[in-house]
Amino acid sequence: MIESVEAYTKAVNEAASYIKDKIGESEIPSICVVLGSGLAPLADICDVDVKLPYSDIPNFPESTVAGHSGHLIIGTLEGKRVFLMSGRFHYYEGYDTSLCTFYIRVMCRLGVKTIYFTNAAGGIADGMKPAELMIITDHLSFYCESPLRGPNLDEFGPRFPDQSHLYDVEYINLLEKIAKENGITVHKGVYAFSRGPQYETPAEIRGLKVLGASAVGMSTVPEAIIASHCGIRIAAVSCISNLAAGISDKPLCHEEVIENAAKASNDSCNLARLFIKSL
Repeated sequence: MIESVEAYTKAVNEAASYIKDKIGESEIPSICVVLGSGLAPLADICDVDVKLPYSDIPNFPESTVAGHSGHLIIGTLEGKRVFLMSGRFHYYEGYDTSLCTFYIRVMCRLGVKTIYFTNAAGGIADGMKPAELMIITDHLSFYCESPLRGPNLDEFGPRFPDQSHLYDVEYINLLEKIAKENGITVHKGVYAFSRGPQYETPAEIRGLKVLGASAVGMSTVPEAIIASHCGIRIAAVSCISNLAAGISDKPLCHEEVIENAAKASNDSCNLARLFIKSL
């Protein structure tokens, strides 16, 4: 929870100034892509100018999850200047949601107008298969400690931000169009946040399905809340890395998540790349 507006704003400004200095005279990107599971190869096709370890950026936390490299990449992808967040921060790692979402405030301070979230998620809706993709149209944040709790950062957004169209409708339609034109199988649905790190129980999944959830995961929602508070336009895509508890007879494990994210990597990267190109 943010306890001091002044201290938090100072920390954001220090991180943004450090990144801006490293970019130098180059154009500062207005697009940020968060590389969730399976999207790491996107960094390989980016024309990289600067690669900053999170540990070097003032006040940034560090990612401790396998498969999250922990670097901020600045470069050009499909002719557009981009920030690539190679690794993110999760509530289950022990971070408060205000720290998990700290980088969003930094991106806002740097002038980012569009953010593209990706994540791995357990499929709940009927007809979903592992290694397929889901465009997020809305979310359930019931299990999420609000990253806006505490004093409001008035210079970023209002005390009570509207969440009616948190995921940009134009971007949802664009992603669906790109997928259809390029033979990429996508679903659309509601993403439910789970605190983790334990996977959900079958009873929890049955409850989430009744509430309208299509997939469940342990990231993105706190970040999306802060991005919407900052007025940043949001697109978000889940890789269905496994079927949620009770839907499949298989025990859930992180190895399956990594394996299916790798299988979906080509489609995930192409969808993100073509989305950026279309902006």
